[in-house]
Amino acid sequence: MIKIPRNYVNTFSIVGFDPETKELGVAVASKFLAVGSVVPWAKAGVGAVATQSWANPDYGSKGLELMAQGKSAEDVLTLLTAEDHKKADRQVGIVDAKGNSATFTGDHCFDWAGGIAGPNFACQGNILVDEQTVKAMADSFQTSRGDLASRLVQALLAGDIAGGDRRGKQSAALLIVKENGGYGGANDRYIDLRVDDHKDPVHELHRLLELHKLYFEQSAVEDIIEIDVLLKEQLKSKLTKLQYIKVADPTDEQFFAALNAFQLIENFDERVQNNGYIDKKVVEFLENVVK
Repeated sequence: MIKIPRNYVNTFSIVGFDPETKELGVAVASKFLAVGSVVPWAKAGVGAVATQSWANPDYGSKGLELMAQGKSAEDVLTLLTAEDHKKADRQVGIVDAKGNSATFTGDHCFDWAGGIAGPNFACQGNILVDEQTVKAMADSFQTSRGDLASRLVQALLAGDIAGGDRRGKQSAALLIVKENGGYGGANDRYIDLRVDDHKDPVHELHRLLELHKLYFEQSAVEDIIEIDVLLKEQLKSKLTKLQYIKVADPTDEQFFAALNAFQLIENFDERVQNNGYIDKKVVEFLENVVK
């Protein structure tokens, strides 16, 4: 039986680019503590890198620097591996902001190890059950629809179901960048989710992504509904149970003040509507919280 070093980043990952939104990202899973602190690297308008298998952080930082200088994903891969005397131990996936991609698996990576690259994505893995993990990720990304984060996590789920890391499961992460996509528009870090230690990390990552959408995406037009008499009574009842309403017969002013307080305390800032309207996802959340 092959003894695998503890600091060997054995994992499966996918880097991707959305030509419509210009988002770039990395999704990764591994039997490794806090894999999100090592593997994913990305910069808006530049590219994304997943470095693993005796992960070399320089592949991330230098790779992004080279792409920022105008080098393509393939050019960057050539330059990074050419100057690395331990390249036979490395594995890396790269996608640039034009959708060019490249993947590399060194000859010394533990089986099963390999990768697939195509327009706007590259996926790779090592110490996998078999090649089906990488194939499943590639197929999922190429056939799925929706935002980049969802497509990357769906690809990761497909790889996980197909076999994944043959040693087991521990952590997963998702990093998505886009111009001014960070909190308050202050940076490009649009989504940065990490599951550092969990018995089912990929499914937990999917759950966190759904929460991110709930809390940080703005209301869709079709989700905004009018608060009619029946809904208002239902909301009053739930807000009373949660002690946001503390009087028997609140005025409209008191009711809407309580509703807005609840939404802000629960971090639904992006879903608060004008008085008389509410996002149905907030209603669903309340229904789940207060039975």
